[in-house]
Amino acid sequence: MRTHVALLRGINVGGHGKVPMADLRRALGGRGCADVVTHIQSGNVALTSPLGDDEVAATVAATLVEEFGVERPVVVFGRDDYLAAVAANPYPEVTDPKQLHALFRAGPVSDDDRERIAAALAAERAKGGPGAAVAHGRVVWLHLPGGLGRSELATRLAARTRAGDQGGTMRNRATVVKLAELLG
Repeated sequence: MRTHVALLRGINVGGHGKVPMADLRRALGGRGCADVVTHIQSGNVALTSPLGDDEVAATVAATLVEEFGVERPVVVFGRDDYLAAVAANPYPEVTDPKQLHALFRAGPVSDDDRERIAAALAAERAKGGPGAAVAHGRVVWLHLPGGLGRSELATRLAARTRAGDQGGTMRNRATVVKLAELLG
């Protein structure tokens, strides 16, 4: 059995995509996942499964649709890949969870993604924003000194795209660290 973290986009946000975490844990357990743990109500799941990352993502996505009527992208990392991504944080000095966010992607950041990041950074600068972003592997790290809500960079990068993962799913530093702790 391999340990995975599944990050669900847009769960229990603004009254949309409602999925009770206790019910999700039970449903995933009924589909062959073990040791299912959730963190807060926004779609953060640690679990074990004999399946690979893509198969776990498909299982979780199917569970959301079939059990809850919610269709959302799911980004899955194996334990070692997630811990390596967290260790690669280019902003280790930023400890305020309101200032550091990670945008997790289903696949490696592409050249098109890098162009989108550059455009978002340019828009951030045009509005006088201090935000910064660094892409590494399947994660885009955002340093947002003014916070998420005031950042043009964050607004643009959090917007849905046509990619299968709809542009990924974002977590703040506190959630990123807690999930790493859950994975051990």
